[in-house]
Amino acid sequence: MRSIRPARLALLAAALPLVLVACGDDGGNDSAAPSEAPSSAAAEGDFPVTVDTGSGPVEIAEQPQSIVSLSPTATEMLFAIGAGEAVVAADSFSNYPADAPTTDLSGFEPNVEAIVGYQPDLVVASSDPGELVSGLDAVGVPTIVLAPAVTLDDTYAQLEQLGAVTGHVGDAAELVGQLQAEIDELVAQVPAAAPPVTYYHELDPNYFTVTSDTFIGQIYSLAGLTSVADEAPDAAGGYPQLSPEFLVTANPEVIFFADGGVGGVTAADIAGRPGFDQIAAVQQDRIVEVDPDIASRWGPRVVEFLRIIVEERTALAPVD
Repeated sequence: MRSIRPARLALLAAALPLVLVACGDDGGNDSAAPSEAPSSAAAEGDFPVTVDTGSGPVEIAEQPQSIVSLSPTATEMLFAIGAGEAVVAADSFSNYPADAPTTDLSGFEPNVEAIVGYQPDLVVASSDPGELVSGLDAVGVPTIVLAPAVTLDDTYAQLEQLGAVTGHVGDAAELVGQLQAEIDELVAQVPAAAPPVTYYHELDPNYFTVTSDTFIGQIYSLAGLTSVADEAPDAAGGYPQLSPEFLVTANPEVIFFADGGVGGVTAADIAGRPGFDQIAAVQQDRIVEVDPDIASRWGPRVVEFLRIIVEERTALAPVD
């Protein structure tokens, strides 16, 4: 079976809970709305800066020199906008980029005392489990909570927000523009008249997947793909568990799986499941492995995820 070798296979989204709860990798069940663009930060390096976050308005008095990131997505964002040198510690799942200062800190069960031990003047998290924000506030450390993105616009807003609070406004704006241009270029490669294509995105071997209403599903939609899970009985939550029988009947034209690597699943495993030889994706050798980190961290590398999808989509497009 043909598969795309993932760039990094380190984390399999810590199995399903990471993907389903966040799904944006970072976990937590914070109910706050996605972060908004900075409410105050007119120019590069202007401080103090006040930003609106999932935990309410936060003021950053001076440019941070010592940042702790408890979110793999935030870690990637910070390095991508040029603020990586200020990151003194990152959580245990922050395995990218290679020079990220990964530690045993947890974003799911944060230890305020351990975090304070790194003497941060800013902490970035994806949720506020327990008393993270209040505990850090008590010792004078501001916390920015960036809830998992719901749309690409949320990703762009979070990049701009991190640019504002770290003094990298211009770098963040430049990166956002670059991402938008690259995404537009990729989408333009999909033939406008190409017929719709159905897919199944496997999160784990228990057939948990995504619908078109999720962040992941929206990325697929940019390339003209529709999730077979949209018609599942429990699709309303966005991450339904399908049955093998449902998948065989749905007959997806492409299967993408993000449970390879540490998860141990291979394209051959999927093709060999009972009844799967009746599925078009299996018959046509269209079982594609995607890096679970790239597919579940909705930051700068979302372009890499879209590129994999577009390559498969254009391969299915009719040739004039």
